[in-house]
Amino acid sequence: MSRDGSGEDARREIARDSHRQVAGEWPAGTRGSRRQGASSAARRVVGVVLVAVIALAGCRPTPPAKPAASRDRSTTVLSDPQRQFIRVEEVGGSGEAASLAMPGRIAYRPQALSAVGAPFAGRILRVAVRPGEPVRAGAPLVVLQSADVSAVRAQLEQATARSAATEDQLRRQNEMMARGVGLEAERVEAQARAAEARAELERARRTLALAGGGEAGEVILRAPASGVVVSVRATAGAVAEPAGEPLVEIADPTRLWVVAEVAERDVPGVSRQQTARVRVPAADIELDATVDGLGSQVDPESRRLPVYLALKAPMRGLTAGMLVEVRFAGTREGLSVPVSAVLIKDGRRRVVYVEREDGRFAAREVRTGQVAGGRVTIIEGLSPGERVVVQGALLLDGEAEQLL
Repeated sequence: MSRDGSGEDARREIARDSHRQVAGEWPAGTRGSRRQGASSAARRVVGVVLVAVIALAGCRPTPPAKPAASRDRSTTVLSDPQRQFIRVEEVGGSGEAASLAMPGRIAYRPQALSAVGAPFAGRILRVAVRPGEPVRAGAPLVVLQSADVSAVRAQLEQATARSAATEDQLRRQNEMMARGVGLEAERVEAQARAAEARAELERARRTLALAGGGEAGEVILRAPASGVVVSVRATAGAVAEPAGEPLVEIADPTRLWVVAEVAERDVPGVSRQQTARVRVPAADIELDATVDGLGSQVDPESRRLPVYLALKAPMRGLTAGMLVEVRFAGTREGLSVPVSAVLIKDGRRRVVYVEREDGRFAAREVRTGQVAGGRVTIIEGLSPGERVVVQGALLLDGEAEQLL
């Protein structure tokens, strides 16, 4: 008989015995022996069930262990199958850094610009120039009609008369002193009055000189230097104020320089007197330049720093506002790694993974410089000869991002 059949018979026997015991059908002498038989049958059933469970458990295949990189707090170790997905290179000197290309524009030097505003409040009568027109120093630009100028002319006439009177008094005192009938105190007082009148006359003359030599209440604004009219904001009939915006702007077209916009991460690769090559696509020319100065503040939106370059030989045909490409020559020895080796942590930290002698990989924070030719300059954090992960670094740190 099979084990399953024996177990079923035993269960049936236990059920009949339980029914007989409840009904009182068993003799008093036979109840104990039947209870022992039922217990024996129950033990046989439990044994059969345990054997079946053990047999099924033994037939299940054991799942293979998943390969995973073992980690501790500071280092990572990879298994041999995982290493085939990464590539490690030795850090070496980059020699002369690759040239760095940046966008830029041609602009006027600050000293090349002249702004002409209204020295007196008045109404604009006429405008004598237009944008782009060349002008010479002293040429009339705008004519105003001002009541303030009429008052200044009156003050000049008064100062002239007062000065003449004090000079006459001083002359008489000197003559009296020469004849021996004058007083020294009166002569000194006459000298002081004459000096004060002369100062007042000079002030009135300089104030009126701002009127540009016009007549009555007329003010003529003249060009302070030769150049080209850059902008005109004056309109006939409009009212001009001394504190208002310039009416005319003039620039010297020979005084140009280049303003390059350098990304903040590339600023360490640029220095004063560094040479550069400037290409002007609109004019299809290339010019040599040197770095004249660096800006003092990074633009908060573009994250770029203005760098000013002086052209060694300005050429005709260049105008302010032209777009250029500036290529800085690399002159600094340093270390570099492929851009794929650098990871970004927390949006700002630059990290590379360095292979140690025991085969583990440790994260190392570095300071990067300019990016050129698929490589990034390492300013701080690595030493020549160290081995870094240049491909597959994201497998070591899934929470980071690559530099490029």
